[in-house]
Amino acid sequence: MRKLLKRFLPTHDAIRTNRWLQPFAGSLLHPRLWHLNRHSAAGGFAVGLFCGLIPGPFQMAGAAIACLIFRVNLPLALITTLYSNPLTIVPLYLLAYEIGSWAMGRNGDAFTPPPEFGAMNFGDWVGALMEWMAGLGEPLALGLILLAATLSLVGYVGVKAAWRVWLIRSCRDRRNRRRLGGGE
Repeated sequence: MRKLLKRFLPTHDAIRTNRWLQPFAGSLLHPRLWHLNRHSAAGGFAVGLFCGLIPGPFQMAGAAIACLIFRVNLPLALITTLYSNPLTIVPLYLLAYEIGSWAMGRNGDAFTPPPEFGAMNFGDWVGALMEWMAGLGEPLALGLILLAATLSLVGYVGVKAAWRVWLIRSCRDRRNRRRLGGGE
């Protein structure tokens, strides 16, 4: 997995010489943003899950800023934000609305369904979807924060646990190979 990711990641020289990234090169070249270990991977995954619920096209910018602040894996955070996409955003926002309604004690409020894509062109549908989301108000905002925090916490703990299981399994396999005389 590491080797595969390293093949697609830009090198330090590529970032340093890119004219668009030069003003940020000092921050973007920090080793902890690119190093892949269980701490930076878990943090990057958590940041990506949290920032993936930021409305609009600001998800990756939010993830990049959070990675700079928390010094976690930047590429993993950016890739993880892609879990919210045109196919998943409506169910995620419905879930966030339900969580927010529950947290605010508004379980009895009538819910207005989202606009159907059907006869609309894409631009009109996006506009109608934005109006629908704005009408959901406080329960949605609170629900988004609670859902993002929950997803990021579960993601952080999940990556840490999965990495630990992988380490234990690989150490056990290495020990068994040594015991059987296979060496490394």
